[in-house]
Amino acid sequence: MSVSSLKTHQAVTREASGLRRYQDVMVGSRSIATTLYFEWCSWLAPIPGAFGLMLRKIFWPKLFKHCGTGVMFGANMILRHPGRIRIGNNVVLSEGVLLDARSPTKEMAIEIGNDVILANNTMVSCKEGTVTIGNRTGIGAYTIIQSVQHCPVTIGEDAILGPRCYLVGGGNYQTDRLDIPIAQQGMRPSNGCSIGNGVWLGANVSALDGAHLAEGSIAAAGAVVVKPVAAREIVGGVPARIIGKRDDS
Repeated sequence: MSVSSLKTHQAVTREASGLRRYQDVMVGSRSIATTLYFEWCSWLAPIPGAFGLMLRKIFWPKLFKHCGTGVMFGANMILRHPGRIRIGNNVVLSEGVLLDARSPTKEMAIEIGNDVILANNTMVSCKEGTVTIGNRTGIGAYTIIQSVQHCPVTIGEDAILGPRCYLVGGGNYQTDRLDIPIAQQGMRPSNGCSIGNGVWLGANVSALDGAHLAEGSIAAAGAVVVKPVAAREIVGGVPARIIGKRDDS
């Protein structure tokens, strides 16, 4: 069991009332008023159609650290620690999106810029990490973005992520010791993963810890990126290698 999983497991199973455990794992606050409001908003999550959109538009913005105007919340969204999430203006969060900001040492764990679209069933998850998504970025369906153990994931402005992409900051375990399982050795510190302005990731691209795609670069469908990619380079394959370059010609 990894360190982040261990902390979640301890929070769920430790000796405390069910209410306290629920507040620590799901709500992110031990305030009764905050918990009751979180519960009310959770009841609104599965309501379909225009009526559900209207109710969530009225009540949900107050859950977040900051929520801009014109935000659309699709049905069946899942929120954890919404008080650590900042959302810009005119953001579209489609059906089934999960925003998990469980980073108790961070005042702000997830930041979403203006005019961003998260397609259906996208997951953005922080476990003692941070995720930042720049303005006008579009993220395809079923994409998973994870940041763990202070290894950030940063996505710039005007980026395009195809469906089923996987981005992770952290996730590389220490393996030096042989006397304890790898899962108990913690993760190697790193600078995480970053996607620059105007980058295009095709469908099913994995950008793993240590991948830094510079401005205007492209990763072809199915690529597994494990190291830096220069501006306007085109990479593909497993592991990804240079297959072209965008230039004036």
